[in-house]
Amino acid sequence: MILNKTLNPSPPALSRSLSLRLACIAAAALLAGCTLPAGKHSTDTPEIHLAAAASFKPWHRALDSLLPADVLLLGEQHDADEHHALEAETVRELAARRQLAALVLEMADAGTSTQGLPADASEPDVQAALRWNDKGWPWASYGPAVMQAVRAGVPVLGGNLPRSAMPGAMKDPRFDRRLDAAAMQLQVEAIRKGHCDLLPETQLQPMARVQLARDESMARTIAEALQPGRTVLLIAGNGHVRQRLGVPQWLSENVRARKVMAQAGRVDAAIQSEADLFIVTPALAPKDHCASLREQWKR
Repeated sequence: MILNKTLNPSPPALSRSLSLRLACIAAAALLAGCTLPAGKHSTDTPEIHLAAAASFKPWHRALDSLLPADVLLLGEQHDADEHHALEAETVRELAARRQLAALVLEMADAGTSTQGLPADASEPDVQAALRWNDKGWPWASYGPAVMQAVRAGVPVLGGNLPRSAMPGAMKDPRFDRRLDAAAMQLQVEAIRKGHCDLLPETQLQPMARVQLARDESMARTIAEALQPGRTVLLIAGNGHVRQRLGVPQWLSENVRARKVMAQAGRVDAAIQSEADLFIVTPALAPKDHCASLREQWKR
């Protein structure tokens, strides 16, 4: 079963001792450091900090503590190159351990798959199988993780809601009852902020429904790929990995899911309680995404 009748409880939080242990691992590897934010931003969720050219050994050690799990949900900031490198390394490491059941992607539509392709398939053939949209999701960013899986003989599965299904999702009131009122309001506000306050008020709830439908689609793809004793890896934006709002809300209670979010610069205070581990990478150069979006909408 994919759908829960009640909201999922968060998996048991990793212990404070694990947090300290991860900090020691990071220090030993001479990374940028591993600290919990001070004051009102402090959290019991452990963090590891990875420098731009750092060794991934602390992440490998963290995997030892997170696994075994049926599902590993790995969240990213889409424009952070370090996060894409982390994703490719995660695929490589899990495949090397013979632990990777499948790679599920937000970046490809549900129903697409590399199953049936040989391990030496060309990148154009892989892109065709996934009906890859390079304009929306640059292959240069995601191709390395995808090809790591293909070369290891691991299926890559699209998980996202196809565009053709979005109009129906926008009109489907069942999504309004999926989250509790506070979480649904967070989802609506995330839609508002993500669209730079450009959406009319009447579009916020329908767009929130689409977001939930996308989470449902990814959870369904994950459920169909589960294998006993192995791990399905999801790569998606951080919003889809959040415990209160995202894919975890659509997974069956008997699915062991671990949530890891990569954050550039620092951990967003709004999501500090919604993951089992945060990976902090160097801050990105400031960019006015809203200015770009406003210009696109003008055109």
